[in-house]
Amino acid sequence: MDEMNARLYLSEFSYHNGDHDITMNIIDINTVKNEITVAITDEGKHSRYTFDLKSDNSGFFFEYGKMLEKIAVNDFEHID
Repeated sequence: MDEMNARLYLSEFSYHNGDHDITMNIIDINTVKNEITVAITDEGKHSRYTFDLKSDNSGFFFEYGKMLEKIAVNDFEHID
C-alpha cells in the first residue's frame, strides 16, 4: 500500500458540483481500514475529510456530496 500512497499522494481532482469547482487532493489511502483522506478546497475554504474507501470492477472510489457522487481514485492526476 505504501507504493500506492507514494504514487497518489497529493494527486489532484477537480469536481464541479453544479454551482462551482471543488479541488480535491489525496492525503492518505488506507486499504486496511478502507479509508481515504482527502484535502478539499471549496470556494476558498480548505478542509480535510476521511471517507469510506470502496471498490468495484473499475477500482477504488469514494462517495462525495449530498448526492453521494462516485469519485474514482484513478481519476486523480499527479500535478507537477
